This record gives sequence, C-alpha cells and structure tokens, in this order.
Amino acid sequence: MTKVIVPSFSLSLDGFAAGPVQSRQDPLGKRGMELHQWFFDKKNFPAMTVATAGATSVDRKYSDRMLAGAGAFILGRNMFGPIRGNWTDEDWKGWWGDNPPWHAPTFILSHFTRDPVEMEGGTTFYFVTDGIHSTLDQARAVAGTKDVKIAGGVATIRQYLNAGLIDELHLAFVPVFLGQGESLLTGIDLPALGFDVVERAAGGHAMHVILKK
Repeated sequence: MTKVIVPSFSLSLDGFAAGPVQSRQDPLGKRGMELHQWFFDKKNFPAMTVATAGATSVDRKYSDRMLAGAGAFILGRNMFGPIRGNWTDEDWKGWWGDNPPWHAPTFILSHFTRDPVEMEGGTTFYFVTDGIHSTLDQARAVAGTKDVKIAGGVATIRQYLNAGLIDELHLAFVPVFLGQGESLLTGIDLPALGFDVVERAAGGHAMHVILKK
C-alpha cells in the first residue's frame, strides 16, 4: 500500500530545518548546508553540493532511503527554486541541473501555473495550483504501489502534517544550533497526530529518528 513519507529531513538541535535568506548562492539559506553534510555528495547532488567527508555507514544507510521506493515526489516551490510570483524565468528548471536526483514524477506546489518540465533521468516537474490534497491525489495516481515522498520544504511538510496526511517521517538531528531560520515542529504535536518513534540510530554526522503512525 502506498505510504506518504517525509524522507531524510535534517533538523538543527534548536529545531530549524533551513537557514534564513534563501538565494541562488545559498539554496538552503545561510548556514543551511551545515545541516546536510551527512547526506549530500557529488554523486547524488552534483550541481549544488560538495562531497561529504567521512560519511559513516549509518549515515549512508539512511541517506540511501531518500530516493528508494518512491513512485512520486512532492516539493514546495522554494525547493524548486528562488523565483517568486509568476514564472518570469522559465529557463530556470530547478536547483539540480539537467539530471535532477528524483527520477520520478515530481509535483511542485505553486500559486502560479506553468507547463510541465521534462528533465533527464526520468524526472518531470508538474506544477500544481489547487492545493495539497489535489497534489497528493495526483502523486498517488502516478506512484502506483510505490510511496509518495514529500521532500520539503518546511512549509509544505507542516501543511501535510497538520492535515494528517503523513504516515512516516525520517528526521536527522544534526549537532549544530542555527539560532534562526525555518522551524519544522513549532506548534505541532506529533504524539497527538499519532506518531511514535520506531527506530533510531546515531551516525557520524546525525542522529536518525524514524517516526510512524
């Protein structure tokens, strides 16, 4: 049965999932890359990252889950790019270069229409303007028996959590304090939403926690 999963989502110890002031130079916000060194490497994200030094087998095991078993992905617009408002720059096709890592239909939440963008490697970006439920319905329709994975950003995951639509989360707690940025869990009661910790493991760069309903 298809599940809705938040995979490989990094948090600082003070609860931030991205730094402030996102830009083309800082796609994860100021200091945002400090949250993701356990995950990123040149093989998976060549266009926006540097190689991870000293990645452990535990960290690698959890990073490999990011893409595994996915039939479709959902991303917020900020996860696609820094452009705001109407799509005035349709040459912009995402942070990841010509061959994005998703390799599956990928649905972008947006308030502005845009034609689908077909990329190398099996990724096609679809821009959905009628809300999170319609986006999830479309993603499930193409995912078949595989999972739908919501890869961020913070606002998108919070919407799906508050709507009770997420079955599983993988949170990677990284030993840094950002002090400011985008907080994932402020005001969200995970136990009240039915989540329990079912798995945890310490890697070289993060503590990995799996929560399921």
